[in-house]
Amino acid sequence: KLSQRDKLLSLGRKKFNMDPEKGIQYLTEHELLSSDQQEIAKFLHKGEGLNKTAIGDYLGGRDPTNIQILQAFVACHQFANLNLVQALRQFLWSFRLPGEAQKIDRMMEAFANWYCKCNP
Repeated sequence: KLSQRDKLLSLGRKKFNMDPEKGIQYLTEHELLSSDQQEIAKFLHKGEGLNKTAIGDYLGGRDPTNIQILQAFVACHQFANLNLVQALRQFLWSFRLPGEAQKIDRMMEAFANWYCKCNP
């Protein structure tokens, strides 16, 4: 039987899949997720029950909070000793790229910065 927490978490995931901002807000308001950007990034990286398109849209947001969560999300990936193609495949497997060029640019820039840190 599902606990109350599991029911709230399931509802939060559904809300996220329809509107990522409202989903994160719902999960933090119900204390299922802290407002810590690292924790939100790990939640998105784990991706359990989350729509990959919704993850991409959320991470591509231009709000400073979204950008910091994007950087934390990229840091969840381990790119050390991977060639560029392998690292890019791993990164792109965790979400679906949004259609907007500016969002894609922010995401690829965050990827490139982290890849270079992992492979000096």
